[in-house]
Amino acid sequence: MAAEFDFFRTSEEHEMLRDAVRSLAEAKIAPYAAEVDEAGRFPAEAREALEANDLHAVHVPETYGGSGADALSTVIVIEEIARVCASSSLIPAVNKLGSLPVQLAGSEELKTRYLGALARGEGMFSYCLSEPDAGSDAVSMKTRAVRDGDSWVLNGVKRWITNAGVSQFYTVMAVTDPDKRSRGISAFVVEKDDEGLSFGAPEKKLGIKGSPTREVYFDNVRIPADRMIGEEGTGFATAMRTLDHTRVTIAAQALGIAQGALDYAKGYVKERKQFGKAIADFQGIQFMLADMAMKLEAARQLTYAAAARSERADSDLTFFGAAAKCYASDAAMEITTDAVQLLGGYGYTRDYPLERMMRDAKITQIYEGTNQIQRVVMARNLP
Repeated sequence: MAAEFDFFRTSEEHEMLRDAVRSLAEAKIAPYAAEVDEAGRFPAEAREALEANDLHAVHVPETYGGSGADALSTVIVIEEIARVCASSSLIPAVNKLGSLPVQLAGSEELKTRYLGALARGEGMFSYCLSEPDAGSDAVSMKTRAVRDGDSWVLNGVKRWITNAGVSQFYTVMAVTDPDKRSRGISAFVVEKDDEGLSFGAPEKKLGIKGSPTREVYFDNVRIPADRMIGEEGTGFATAMRTLDHTRVTIAAQALGIAQGALDYAKGYVKERKQFGKAIADFQGIQFMLADMAMKLEAARQLTYAAAARSERADSDLTFFGAAAKCYASDAAMEITTDAVQLLGGYGYTRDYPLERMMRDAKITQIYEGTNQIQRVVMARNLP
């Protein structure tokens, strides 16, 4: 899937990919979106469809059995899935988040084993960084990993872990030397079947109800030493490098949610009649739609520019990844809120998808770093 692209225009290959993913999403994922949200269940139909079409982890290099998609292709896949179901878009998004540390810093043996398993659909990947007392201040994590012969033994709790309990593989950040602060944190791969690993009850959330969010408990979880990702003490740096890339995927999710809301609202205002004509003919409605489309396109341009930098690993990626995530998620919240408004009372009911999209949009302003943290990141990395 790899292709050349510039900052502002997608290639023909990218647009072909968009068409294919949109068709699949509308046929295989959209019909279940409302019920997945209502029941708060994992979208198994989406996972099956994505894995059957090799769209569940397109970022995995061809060397390890993946599609070898570039960063913009990954963005487009997530965007088009999120357009119909935000919960389902977290399958490819979190598969990248969880596995990218292995791809960036893992040994060749780890890459072959775990990226290969992910590409073959043998299990999903999750990312374990946040803790009950260490959210934005991730360096203050307490989960410990202690060396014992040829093994590491992990103890602690991780919180807000997306797709926990469904994923087979977990990238876990743990303290290996408490005296070294960020340089005393290391990264590991833990498997769901490892003895001592367990999960809390699913969180009761405002949105993305089809994607389980749980605590993950480590009770003397013993893993082989070769499951460390990179060198000891490099885990925090790997975690931050990962987020530079994957914040772009959250921007993509926000784009998709906003696009889905705008598309639905456009269709509605053309059909809804008041005072003898379609409400789309009223200037006030037209101005709202124009502002929504303008914000969405600005967010898309920034997100695609960030994807280009992610593909090249440019020096200004940290700024652009944070900017794309922050701007696109703020735009998605505004656009979905306006879309609900355009439907009036209907928009406020669960008979229509816009209240779900509005609820789903909110989380994009929070996870992978709140938008307040994104502004801190941007200020520290001004280009």
